[in-house]
Amino acid sequence: MSKKANRIYGIDLGTTYSSVAYVGKNGKPELVPNTENEFTTPSVVLFDGDRILVGSKAKQAAGLRPDDVVSFIKRSMGEADFLFYYQDVIYRPEEISSFLLRKLAWDVEQVTGEKMTDVVITCPAYFGINEREATRLAGEIAGLNVRQIINEPTAAAIAYGSTEAEDDRVVLVYDLGGGTFDITMIHVGADAIRVICTGGDHNLGGKDWDDRIIAWLVEQYQEKTGTREDILENPTTWQHLQFAAEDAKKALSAEESVTLPVEHEGNSVEVTISREKFEQLTEDLLTRTMSLVADTMEQAKKKAVDKVDEIILVGGSTRMPQVGKRLLAEFGMRPMMFDPEKAVAKGAAIYAWKLAMNDSLVQRVAEKNQKTAEEVASRLNFDSEKVRAAMRKLAMDMGYESMDRSMVSIQDVSSKSFGVVVGNEDGGEDVYNVILRNTAVPVKASDTFYTQGEDQRRVDVRIAENESSEERVDLASAVEIGTAVLHLPPGLPARSPVEITFNLNHEGRLKIQAQETLEGRTVEVTIETNSVMSGEELEEAKRRSKDIAVH
Repeated sequence: MSKKANRIYGIDLGTTYSSVAYVGKNGKPELVPNTENEFTTPSVVLFDGDRILVGSKAKQAAGLRPDDVVSFIKRSMGEADFLFYYQDVIYRPEEISSFLLRKLAWDVEQVTGEKMTDVVITCPAYFGINEREATRLAGEIAGLNVRQIINEPTAAAIAYGSTEAEDDRVVLVYDLGGGTFDITMIHVGADAIRVICTGGDHNLGGKDWDDRIIAWLVEQYQEKTGTREDILENPTTWQHLQFAAEDAKKALSAEESVTLPVEHEGNSVEVTISREKFEQLTEDLLTRTMSLVADTMEQAKKKAVDKVDEIILVGGSTRMPQVGKRLLAEFGMRPMMFDPEKAVAKGAAIYAWKLAMNDSLVQRVAEKNQKTAEEVASRLNFDSEKVRAAMRKLAMDMGYESMDRSMVSIQDVSSKSFGVVVGNEDGGEDVYNVILRNTAVPVKASDTFYTQGEDQRRVDVRIAENESSEERVDLASAVEIGTAVLHLPPGLPARSPVEITFNLNHEGRLKIQAQETLEGRTVEVTIETNSVMSGEELEEAKRRSKDIAVH
């Protein structure tokens, strides 16, 4: 193996904009500009015959060809019912997202001359099993080796922690992006970044603020023209208002009011919206974020954390003045704007750099001791001071500078609870949680359940995720994510014990093992569901990807 580490890139795969970064020789994360010389690429896909256009060109064409454009696909990740039809071909969210990733990869190669192969991709902390698996598959379809999926607030905290050298502190990361909202409390120390708890809503983001402006613009158009027509039924008008609303939102972060045209089928009226009116229209959305902040604070108290030392704002939508004002009013503390559009990609790049250094260290030790890389990796504790010291030396040997703050240990938590569907005394069904939300990951937990009748020959272990912190919850408040089937030996009595073990890794992927304890029969599966692509459908998407040009 070459002395040069295999570069692993960090990708912020965003709802409205995406970006990619890597760690340079100066030890600092750097964003890679796209071929349009912008550091962020609109997460918009245009289907154009036998090619795909992604980014600014797709966004500009959206008003003219709305039926051929897909935006905000991140909000549909992991949804089995989302299907986009183009020229008699069905596209799922994973494949559409893969086009975004291919555009980023193409830009990296054009700008740096280096082919991007290995990546770390970020996702909202509140993504569940299906959404995370869909994100991984998007990378796989794009021909990328997805080394890890990490949470966006954690990535932002890594970027923040790598630039600061103060005492230990508890940081509240308020992450309001274009389509998702995460709130995460993180302990940032000299040697470790530890997530305390996380919450949020992956269907709440800046787009919802845009939608409020759109609804108000429609009302004003109807009032000024005397029509009752729903002008949003016209796709071109809808796209025009989407762009107008986004521009107005950004302008109102700096101006007290903005005037914009509302155009529909040859008619045009001017509408002025003030910042005061905008904040009035969206006050309930901001209040929703504050409710989630309060819930996260309550969860933190259960872990004996009852104060916040700093608040950092991440995500482009936090530029809205109402966000900072409300947080100041709630906490008596002025939040700090921390590289809102770039922090997530930069943090992912630092995490990716650590993985690359791990790889190089493992390879070096393996060669020195004539062992396989797998043998060495299984024995090394990458968070030990001894290993970190070896990585510092390795980084210096490779010409990297100032990387000490980037070698911290990183501890995340589960954003969901995971359990087994069981019967209850009322004849209904509950979920008995084996792993509770905000448990540090990786985690392995087991519990014993029982068969129902005599000579029962199989057990269907139905797995569900939910947002409760309670041990037992009603099935109606959970989402079933898969089933593991355990075949039993004949002759077992009723209420024979079955031990079920949940193993949740550091990136939120879940494995299940079930064991009938009388004869030791087991089944081990990685949860698979109909909500994400698999089998021939997945292979067909990969084959199709090779024949489609993406620019």
